[in-house]
Amino acid sequence: MLSYYCSPEEAAFTLSCMNYCETPTVVSVIDVSTMGRSRVNWRRGLLAVLILMSSGGALLAQPNSERAAATTTNIQPDHLDVTQVDSGLDPCVDFYQYTCKKWIAKNPIPPDQASWWLGTKLMLWDQMVVRDILEKTAGDDPKRNPLQQKIGDYYASCMNEAEINSKGIAAIQPELDRITAIRSMNQMVEELARVHQLTFALAPATDSGSTTALFGFSSGQDLEDASQVVATVDQGGLGLPDRGYYLNPDQKSLDLRKQYVEHLSKTFALLGESSDQASADAKSVMELETSLASVSMDIVMRRDPANLNHKLSGQQLRALTPEFSWDLYLKSIGAPQTDHYLVMTPDFFKDLDALMTSVPLENWKVYLRWQLVNASSSLLGEPFVAEKFDFFGQVLRGQKAQSLRWRRCAQSVDRDLTEALGQEYVARSFSGDSKQRMLKMVRALEVALHADIEQLDWMSATTKKAALAKLDKIADKIGYPDSWRDYSALHIVRGDALDNAYRSSEFALQYRMSKIGKPLDRGEWSFSPSVPNAYYDPQLNSITFPAAILQPPLFDPRTDDAANFAAIGAIIGHELTHGFDDQGRKFDGVGNLHDWWTADDTREFDRREQCFADEYSGFEAADGIKLDGKLTLGENTADNGGLRLALKALENTIFSAPPRQDTNGFSPQQSFFISYGESWCSNSTPQYQRLAAKSNVHSTPQARVNGVVSNIPEFQKAFGCKKGQPMVRDDACRVW
Repeated sequence: MLSYYCSPEEAAFTLSCMNYCETPTVVSVIDVSTMGRSRVNWRRGLLAVLILMSSGGALLAQPNSERAAATTTNIQPDHLDVTQVDSGLDPCVDFYQYTCKKWIAKNPIPPDQASWWLGTKLMLWDQMVVRDILEKTAGDDPKRNPLQQKIGDYYASCMNEAEINSKGIAAIQPELDRITAIRSMNQMVEELARVHQLTFALAPATDSGSTTALFGFSSGQDLEDASQVVATVDQGGLGLPDRGYYLNPDQKSLDLRKQYVEHLSKTFALLGESSDQASADAKSVMELETSLASVSMDIVMRRDPANLNHKLSGQQLRALTPEFSWDLYLKSIGAPQTDHYLVMTPDFFKDLDALMTSVPLENWKVYLRWQLVNASSSLLGEPFVAEKFDFFGQVLRGQKAQSLRWRRCAQSVDRDLTEALGQEYVARSFSGDSKQRMLKMVRALEVALHADIEQLDWMSATTKKAALAKLDKIADKIGYPDSWRDYSALHIVRGDALDNAYRSSEFALQYRMSKIGKPLDRGEWSFSPSVPNAYYDPQLNSITFPAAILQPPLFDPRTDDAANFAAIGAIIGHELTHGFDDQGRKFDGVGNLHDWWTADDTREFDRREQCFADEYSGFEAADGIKLDGKLTLGENTADNGGLRLALKALENTIFSAPPRQDTNGFSPQQSFFISYGESWCSNSTPQYQRLAAKSNVHSTPQARVNGVVSNIPEFQKAFGCKKGQPMVRDDACRVW
C-alpha cells in the first residue's frame, strides 16, 4: 500500500486509506470505493488516504444551505516549496515541525473535511476535471456514445436531489417489504443473498473484513496458486469501523457506542417506526453486531496472510456452519460451482453457527433492514443523508460540514462505473509523455532496490538470489489498463438513482463471481485512472500508477529533481518495498504464498522488523493513544525503505549529471528531505486522529516524517545532527 501520504482493496470503514496512504480503511464511512473486492486486502496504495482525508461519506447529505456553502471550492494543488520551513526551529529536534509548522498555520481544516493536507487538495482538484467530464456527458444528447450515456445519466440521476427527496423511502420500500415478509430462516438466507447483491459495491471491504451484512462473499486469487481465482468468504456485518469499537472498555468507546445506538434509533424512526420500537430495534442491532465483533479476527492478526489461508471444500464449509444453508445462499446469489472456498476466518463462521439458532428470526429481520438502509441512505432523501452524516461524518470523524453534492456524485460514478469514467478521463487528460516519464522514474527506483539487495550484509546469498528474481518479475502498470472493462450489460436509467446504484452493485458482484474457477487476468486494475493513487499488489507482484498521479505536488515538471524524488520517488520506493515488507515477503515472484527465505534470514528480518514495531509504538497518535507498531508495521517498513531508495536514485541522478548549485540555500540532499517532510504536512480533527489510530494501517504524518528521518544517517549528515538529538536514533532501524 503506498501510503505516500499515509488503502484495495483498501479504503474503508477501517481507515486504511487515511493519510494519502492506500488502503482503505474507513471505507464504509465514505462509500466511495470498491477496493478490496477481488482479493484479500494485501494491496497497498494511496487511495485510502485520499478518500479518508477528503470525504466524509458518499452522498452524506448537507444538513442545510449554510453548511453547503462552507465547503472546499476552487481548490488548486499545492507545490512543494523548501523556503516555507520554519528557520527558527532546529530540524534535528522535530523535523516535522521544522518543515510543516508554517503550512499547518496557513491551512486550517475546511468545514467539509476531517483532515487536510497536500494530497487532499490534489484529489479535490482532480475531481474538478472529472466534474467537467460528467457535466458534459450528463446532457441528454443523442450523440453521446454508450459509455458517455451511462456515466452521464448516472451522474445526472445522482444530482437530482429533488426527485430523490420526493421518492424518499418509497424508493426502497419494495426491498423492505421483502424483509418484512420473511417467515423462516431459509427465507432469511435467501434475503441475505439479495441484500449482498444490492449492497456489494455500496459496502466496501476493509482491513477488518467485509462490511456487507453478516459476512462477505466474493472472489480472489488463490493464496497458494495465484494463477487461479477462487471463491472467498470473510467475516463482516459490522456497522462501526472495527471490532474494537464494540469491545474496548475505555470511556470514549463507551460514549461512542451510546451515540451509535442513538444513530440507529433515529434511522429506524425515519423508516416510520415509533420511538419505542426504534429504540428496541437499535438495541437489537447493537447486540447482534457486538456478538459478531466478539468472534471476529483482530485486525493485526489479519495482516498475516497465513492466518487467512483456509481452503475448504463445499462439504467442509457446510459442516463449519451447519445451521446456515450454504446451498440455498450460493444458489440465491448465483455463485458458480467450485472445488473449494478460501474461508479467511473459519472461527468466525464456526461461532456464527450458534447465532443462527440463538438470535430470534425477528431480530435478523431488523438487522437486515438496518444493513440495507445504512448502505442505501445516501440515496433515500435528505433526512437519511443528514442523519448518516451527523454520526459518521461529525461524531466519528469530526467533520463539520458535508462536501458538495457534485463531489459525492462524482465519487459514486467512479465507484460504480470506474473504467467507463476512466476511459473518458484518459482520453482528455493523459499523454504518452507522462507515461514515459513515470516509467523512467520507476526503473530508477528499481535499479536502486536491486543495488540495495545486493549490498545487504544481513541476508544470505540464497535469499538474495530469490529476492532479486522477485524484483525482476515486478510488473509496472502506468496510466491505464491495456483493456477496458465491458459495461454493456449494466443498465443505467436516467432518474433512477437508487436502482442505478443497486444494479451497479449486482453487476460488480456478478463480475467478481464470473471469475471463480478461471485463470487470473493479470492485466486487471483495482481502481480508476482518474484517481491520484498508487499501489503494490503482492499476489500480482505489480505496482500500479494511474494517470492522475502525475501532477503536483507528487510530480512537478517545474521543480528540481530533489523535490520530485522526495515525492513521487518516495511513493515508487514505498510501493516497491511493499513487495518485501512483513506481508509482501511471504509471496514469491508469481504471487504465491510461499516461504522463499532461509530460517536464519527470517529470524534476522523479524528482529529488524521488531525494531520498527517498537519505534512506532512509542509515537502518540491522539488523546494519549499510542500507535500500534504491529498494525502499522508494513507501512512503516515501506516508508523507511521507500525514502532510502528515493535518495539513492536521486544521488545516482546527481552523480550522472553536471554539478548543480544549492537551491534556495539548501543542498540537493537537504531539499530532498525538506520536500519529503512537506509532503506530509497535515491538519486533522481529534476524532479523525482517534479513528485512524484504532483502524488505520498507516502511522500519523508526524511519525511518518520523524520516524523515518531519525533512522537515516544521510539525513543527519545533511543537517549536521548530533548524537543525542531527537532526530538521531541510537538504535536506528533498517530492513531495506
